[in-house]
Parts: sequence; structure tokens; C-alpha cells
Amino acid sequence: MKISCEKALLMSAINLSSRTVAPKSSIPALEGLLLETRENHVQITGYDLKTGIRSTLPAEIREEGSIVLSSRLFGEIIRRMPDDVVVISTQGYTVNLKCGMSEFNIQGIDASEYPDLPTVDYMNTFQIKQSALRDMIERTSFAISQSDARPVHTGSLFDVEKVEEGYRLTMVAVDGYRLALRREQLSQVSAKDNFKFVVPGAALKEVQRIASDEEKEIQVVLGERHVMFKTEEVTLVTRRLEGEFLNYKQAIPTNSSITVTVDTRRLIDSIDRCSLIISEQQKSPLRCVFENGVIRIRTSTALGNAYDECPSDGDGKGLEIGFNNRYMLDALKAVPTPSVHLALNTPVSPCVITRAEGSSVPEDAFTYMVLPVRLKAGV
Repeated sequence: MKISCEKALLMSAINLSSRTVAPKSSIPALEGLLLETRENHVQITGYDLKTGIRSTLPAEIREEGSIVLSSRLFGEIIRRMPDDVVVISTQGYTVNLKCGMSEFNIQGIDASEYPDLPTVDYMNTFQIKQSALRDMIERTSFAISQSDARPVHTGSLFDVEKVEEGYRLTMVAVDGYRLALRREQLSQVSAKDNFKFVVPGAALKEVQRIASDEEKEIQVVLGERHVMFKTEEVTLVTRRLEGEFLNYKQAIPTNSSITVTVDTRRLIDSIDRCSLIISEQQKSPLRCVFENGVIRIRTSTALGNAYDECPSDGDGKGLEIGFNNRYMLDALKAVPTPSVHLALNTPVSPCVITRAEGSSVPEDAFTYMVLPVRLKAGV
């Protein structure tokens, strides 16, 4: 193999693909990156048997071939090379890396020892703007469960449904304490019926990085056991999570006895101030009292006590309810509108956060739900 390519493009491809390289594996090749020539470009693949990323970059191919290189060493060498054209050539398993006056010779591994990325059957596919998918992931991933008690909840649900306007994608994340939901319309869908699948949270973090082009679309392909996210330059393949995901449509209350409207930024600021005396060592719920035109927020820990008020529109009827400060902040910071509705029922019912009127965001574009914390009497 003998190729030459721009250092900046090569470095970018290495950075992306190396994110799914196995740090330690019984298969030594999986600790490396697979380099393969394809006509006028090079493919660089990282794979940990769960998720794989294949990056494609233009290159001048003088001799075709393939080789596996240590991800760490290869990345460090290219990173420290001057900004110029990098020439990579192989002689057996010895790999020569040359850029400007810098030159290295390192040992590679036979490409035949590298496992193939899974083939994804084109059962159902859809396309969505990269910017829209990235936004959906950013505004829901905080609610992905970090516990293995329910493995299916360590990912996000993708629910594709046919509605009056065409097809719609709903992305949902839950962790037992809160729920985050975002919706977007889809323009291109190839499916015979509605379909849904769950993507691991770790893979979605990489999809978020891949979806970098504001204007272009990303193709999502659903297979029997895997799902693929594909742009012009990068392909990510990951296992689907199996299991029964929460029925989010039943979990979100549809009726509420109390609805108040608040300025999103002002409520965030009030909670932020009260959170100053809450820490990992000094935990305490926020005690929120919803009254007519105001939300009174207080908390108390060994560090002291705090009190703040946030103006609201609507009568909370004196409802007192407790919340984990971080869970409320995560949900409110993910809200894309300047004001929101808070829908409540009882001190032990969840708070449902939705769009307030007057926003350009579609009515059902997002929903956040935060479960309350039981308050101790007199505290």
C-alpha cells in the first residue's frame, strides 16, 4: 500500500474512528485502526464489537492495500507531524509514515485479523437533517439511564410514526426519575409501517459528533440487530438494544389540575441560586410552593438555607412539591423556548414541562417530565 493525503483530513478521520477502538481486547487487531484503500479514497475503521465508525477521506492511491495500525501510536505520530501531505507506505507489515522532514517506521497487523463491521439489512430507512438529529440528541441524552438495572433504558428510543403531515420521529430517553422527549418531522422515509428501535447512549454521543454539517442530511438504516448512521464521510454501525422500552405515551399524564407558565431563564436562575448550598455531600430537595403568580423555592442543608421566588402566570393553588435540583435544571436547560408550561396535579405526581403559547416551536416538539421527591414534614 502507498497513499498520500492531507494531514488535517487524516487527523480528523483518525480522531473520529479511534473513538470506537477497544482499549483492551483479546483480539489485538481491535486495539488498532484498519486502513483500507478504495479507488480515490481511504477508509479508516475503529470497532469494539459493539459500535464501529468508518471514516472516509480523499487520498492519492499509488498502491492499493490494507493494514491495521496501533490507534494510540498512529494518532500520536500524525498529530505531531507538520501540516503537510502525509505519505503512508507498507513493506510487509512494516509501515513507513512520512511528512515533510519527519519519518517513522512502525509495525502493523495483517488486515485479515480485523473483524468485519456488521452488515446492516435495509429493513427501514429514513433521512433527517444532521443539525436536527444533533439537536434531538443534545436535548434528550441527559435523561438516558446510567444504571444497568434496565439495560434497554441505557439508550434512546427512536419511534417513527406516520402522521397527517407525513412521518414523524420521536426520540425518548428515561432513567426512572425523568423523561425527555423530542419530535421532528421526516421528509424521506422508506418503510411499510411504523417502526421503533433503541440506540445505545454511548453510540449516540458519537452520532452527535458525526452530525456536524448543518445543511446536509444523515441516513439512518434499521437492520434486524444493528442500526447504521451514514453521512458522505462517516458511517457508524451499532448494536440495537433489545427489551421492552417504557411506554412513554401512557407514562406522560395527559390531564392536569394545575398549569402555570414561567419564563424559562428566570426559573433556571432561581433554581441555580438555591442550588448553591446543595452538593453531593449535602443533598436536599428543592421545596417548591406554587401560589398565585409566584413559585416560592427553598431548600436547607447543613451548609445553611436558601430561598428564592420566580414569577409565574397562573394559580398553583398552594401546591407544595419537592424536586431534585439537578433533574429540574437539566430539563429546563434543554428547553428550546423562552417560556414553558408546568403541568402539575399532586405532591406525588410528576411535573410535565411543555411549550408555552407564542413560540415558533411546534406544539408537540418537546416534553420533559420530572418525578417529585417526597418531602419530610417540617423540614
